[in-house]
Amino acid sequence: MSQHSIKQHHKELRSLLGNRFSTDDAVRDAHARDASYHRGALPDAVVFPKTNVEVSEIVKICAKYYIPIIPYGTGTGVEGAVVSTEAALCIALNKMDRILSVNEDDRDATVQAGVTRGQLNKHLAELETQLHFPVDPGADASLGGMAATRASGTSAVCYGTMQDNVLGLTVITADGTPIRTGSRARKSAAGYDLTRLFIGSEGTLGIIIELTLKLTRLPEVIAAAVCAFPSVADAVDTVIELMGAGINIARIELLDEHQMDAVNKYSGLSYEVAPTLFFEFHGSADAVTESSKAAGKVATANGSGDFRYAIDENERKRLWQARYDSYYAALNLRPSSVGYVTDVCVPISRLAECIAKTKTLLKYSNLTATMLGHIGDGNFHVVFPLEPGNKVELVEAQQLSEQIVDIALKLDGTCTGEHGVGIGKRTALEKEHGEAVNMMRAIKHALDPQNLMNPGKVFL
Repeated sequence: MSQHSIKQHHKELRSLLGNRFSTDDAVRDAHARDASYHRGALPDAVVFPKTNVEVSEIVKICAKYYIPIIPYGTGTGVEGAVVSTEAALCIALNKMDRILSVNEDDRDATVQAGVTRGQLNKHLAELETQLHFPVDPGADASLGGMAATRASGTSAVCYGTMQDNVLGLTVITADGTPIRTGSRARKSAAGYDLTRLFIGSEGTLGIIIELTLKLTRLPEVIAAAVCAFPSVADAVDTVIELMGAGINIARIELLDEHQMDAVNKYSGLSYEVAPTLFFEFHGSADAVTESSKAAGKVATANGSGDFRYAIDENERKRLWQARYDSYYAALNLRPSSVGYVTDVCVPISRLAECIAKTKTLLKYSNLTATMLGHIGDGNFHVVFPLEPGNKVELVEAQQLSEQIVDIALKLDGTCTGEHGVGIGKRTALEKEHGEAVNMMRAIKHALDPQNLMNPGKVFL
């Protein structure tokens, strides 16, 4: 692109947005990466729209000058989905943070894409609605970003993922046209399911600017429990038995012995350094008591230690502190390290085999590694704290990640349960879907013929 075209592009954006158009190096650098080790070029500029009309006009200007576009939420992803490419415009959506409506009787809310999960739940609490949005990826991510990456997290075993909790979207397409997908109705047989097409597309098909979300009633009672096991296999066997028995569990998380050691050191805790399950139970007082007792019996039968149980909110948070601190605790094992995180998901019946083979790989690795997972739905993560700039370590982490993916795919699983593809798992996507990736490319080309929407992501 000529310097004249770049100047004209900047001139039109500055005219539209004023001081919400920035070419400042520090601003560009802050929007060039996510929470992972992935790095790219600085974006050419960063813009901060506030309205749907502004996003539409920005995209039209970019289409006019053939400028690549990268939508940016909170930057909490770990597969490079928002890593910038040369000469791209970063559209930061954090100023699109209005909660547009809450419909208590219908249990839904419509929000702008920059609203975070925590912000929405705080607003619902202030309204005294007894409603909440249950999808919890850990970080206080933007809801637009969560939809774009098809996020899930600790509560997915009970409440589902983003694709289960989004009723409709407003999306700005590659030529700047706003479209509405879905509605507030709880079901529809009208046409293609475009909502699910955009969920998980990682900004490669359009920019999500509004979402209509399902809300869930707050449970009457919440209880937490923690118990350690002699081995990871014993913990996984417990999970498989619990899920097969249909015991109502809202969250069930596994931290391996290395992760437990890390959180003890990071948070000043004194948990047993052993594979440990963290439970949460939601429902009526009677239902929570019944479920927790049943879970305790199964855990004990599989060799667990004390089944530590709590209903008091402060005590529940204390029990779960190790899980909340897990990622940064892993990085703390090597101060100043950067996290390389991989995740896979398999059918629950194949989980024990997948984890056992992964643990064998890690045993013979030269790298420090911890394992944790939302294992109630067969999803687990491995965290490698790497020395920044150490190419030898990075190559080994990438090779191990590829091997873990291969194990999961052979067990009828997926290369990523919730982190997405970004730039980190494009090869893995090919392995998993084969010729179907060509159909994905065809959809991309049909909706974005100039390849301006987050180019270089998802597909090689």
